[in-house]
Amino acid sequence: MNQLRAILGGPDLVHLPGVYDAVSARLAARAGVAGAHLSGAVASAVALGLPDLGFVHAADIVRVAQSVVPALDGLPLLADADTGYGNALQARATARSYAAAGIAGLHLEDQVAPKRCGHLGGKQVVDVDEAAARVRAAVDAEALVVVARTDALGVEGVASATERCVAFAEAGADAVFVEGAGLPDLVRVTEGVTRATGGCPPLVVNRSEAAGAEPPLDQEALRELGVRVVIHPVSALLAAARAQQSVYAAIAAHGDAGPVERLGWDDLTDLVGLTDQLTLEQRYAAGATS
Repeated sequence: MNQLRAILGGPDLVHLPGVYDAVSARLAARAGVAGAHLSGAVASAVALGLPDLGFVHAADIVRVAQSVVPALDGLPLLADADTGYGNALQARATARSYAAAGIAGLHLEDQVAPKRCGHLGGKQVVDVDEAAARVRAAVDAEALVVVARTDALGVEGVASATERCVAFAEAGADAVFVEGAGLPDLVRVTEGVTRATGGCPPLVVNRSEAAGAEPPLDQEALRELGVRVVIHPVSALLAAARAQQSVYAAIAAHGDAGPVERLGWDDLTDLVGLTDQLTLEQRYAAGATS
């Protein structure tokens, strides 16, 4: 069974930190997380050096996932699929390409293409029928978990976000994701979806520093409401970038990395499996018999 689907169907609230390469994925797995998240904004920054303004496409996410997924040691990866990179046909193809890369689930949004970062102004959303068609096409691919995201809350308000979540539920989404929603808005949306459909799919919540300072999460309130996954897309990248900034500045100024805290070299080589690789090297060395 898809582990991500099991998480969404379970009773607990699970936190998925952002990863963006093999090292970050291995660190996350060793920390004991239940899964991880791959952000389009992070992929755009790390792989392309560009902001989250629609420069990333499915092939870019797949390329990152090909190094991330093996390093997660079997843990599920939820990946950003932006708008599906086109219409419903492209959303369907994206779902299949993500699944082929070992991605456990995607989240698909209702912005126009090219999209904008969810925390930027100037967003626009497609009409509800087109948004639902993208979701239905991804679901019909029968390849992976489909989380349907709406950005309508900040553009058109709670009523529109609720209408879209109803449409997403009817299209077969495994979970819904209301971008920019705090607890009061989530309550209103879930109540509206439940009235319309008899029940609300599990919820995914975004916990991103891109939105600025946020109050602490009321974990139990979110869990009781039906939130099953909280993603932390950029936390690890921001921490790594801050440390790298300090190291580079120290080297430029003093010719030495200085006292900046960093992982030991032996710890890094252990993380990436040096001992196992040396054992294999001996196994396959010339003259080895077993």
